[in-house]
Amino acid sequence: MKKFFFLFFLTAMISSAAMAQEKVLEPLKVSQIRGINVFGKPVDNQTRCVHWHSELDIIAIKFKCCEKYYPCYSCHEEDADHEPRVWPKIEFDQKAILCGVCGTELSISDYMASDNTCPSCKSSFNPGCSKHYHLYFETNPKD
Repeated sequence: MKKFFFLFFLTAMISSAAMAQEKVLEPLKVSQIRGINVFGKPVDNQTRCVHWHSELDIIAIKFKCCEKYYPCYSCHEEDADHEPRVWPKIEFDQKAILCGVCGTELSISDYMASDNTCPSCKSSFNPGCSKHYHLYFETNPKD
């Protein structure tokens, strides 16, 4: 009888530990940087997400359509219940970029002119993000 209870207890502990590990691996639903919510599928509190998570993937973009920050276009697409809208050029003075390291909000113009470096904390941004500007910002057809 003691062996039965021991085996039952051991099995319960192993199952409990396995379930605890699974919960740790779930992506965050919302992260916060200096009190600003970042939605989508972030994996840390520097705006990296399940889609883009290199050392340099440390910005979130406020989407024009919903005024919410997301780490990337795919996070918005999978989380939001509406179509995305790009920021028009006449609104490039709006703060719509969030540095995931220091929490500084940059205007779109300041971000595009930043040479992929946060002007506040000097952290490096992913230069490859410029290939996706058309998903977030109004661009010229050849951009």
